Amino acid sequence: MTTAMVKQELAVASFSRVYDLDQVEAALNDLGEGANEALRATYEKMLKTGNLRFCVKPNRMPSIDDLIEALPNFSEPLDDIRKQVALCLETEDRLELMPILLLGDPGIGKTHFAKQLARLLGTAYQYVAMSSLTAGWILSGASSQWKNAKPGKVFDALVNGSYANPVIVVDEIDKATGDSQYDPLGALYALLEHDTAQTFIDEFAEIPINAGHVIWIATANDERSIPEPILNRMNVYEIPPPDHDGARRIAQSIYDEIRSAHNWGLRFPETLGDAALDALKLASPREMRRAILNGFGAARIGGRDRIEAGDIRLDYGNRRKPIGF
Repeated sequence: MTTAMVKQELAVASFSRVYDLDQVEAALNDLGEGANEALRATYEKMLKTGNLRFCVKPNRMPSIDDLIEALPNFSEPLDDIRKQVALCLETEDRLELMPILLLGDPGIGKTHFAKQLARLLGTAYQYVAMSSLTAGWILSGASSQWKNAKPGKVFDALVNGSYANPVIVVDEIDKATGDSQYDPLGALYALLEHDTAQTFIDEFAEIPINAGHVIWIATANDERSIPEPILNRMNVYEIPPPDHDGARRIAQSIYDEIRSAHNWGLRFPETLGDAALDALKLASPREMRRAILNGFGAARIGGRDRIEAGDIRLDYGNRRKPIGF
């Protein structure tokens, strides 16, 4: 089974109001002549685009078994997601998923899983890399009083996006850093609770927005540095490395994803050959992706439309040793 068969399901789309137009108009009218022009433009855009966004859910049980086939080491969270989808099928109820924390070794495929889940549910995907953050405003926005201030990632996803329930990935949450003034995880205390998330206030726009339908997925290598109140708000799953057969299926899944995303992929067969799959069986999903993408190029340079085992190199990520004299 390949991810060619893990297609986005037909989804039922209702509309959700993500902010109040009257509040936006009042805030715009209250701006003085010397107000932040970016803030003024933000309010004007909010009024122009309106406050309704798609809130989607599958109209039938999605192909979760196909995704488990492609990502076998994620069967535990996928089985729990199946239960939550089953509750809202054939009703007017919206899909509600508890925030998810995926624990596992680097490169094991946690962000790949999140992308595939967004595709499966028929919604958008947003990515936040916490390892590069030094301030909490990346999620919650910075005050318009600051120079070059702008809204946070959550505001941007809901106000400038098309969906009220996107998948937002908080990657490497255990590596978030801050200082005594800014807590990079501070916004999550409200965002991971359904009730408080419905009136989340971005510090730039200062308009309540409904983030209660966001599907949260956090990833980490080690939960010990994550505050207990954050852990208590999430379903925590330890993702094991895939076994031999699982690794082959993941490699095939990644091959198909890359192949399907490019026009040049039509030159190549739908399945990766056994020899190439065996060459990838000990690699992490991150290493697989890099090796397969380079394998496509190596095959074309060699005048072939099929990746062979010799096209697979797993040493691209290794730092070259300096030459000593």
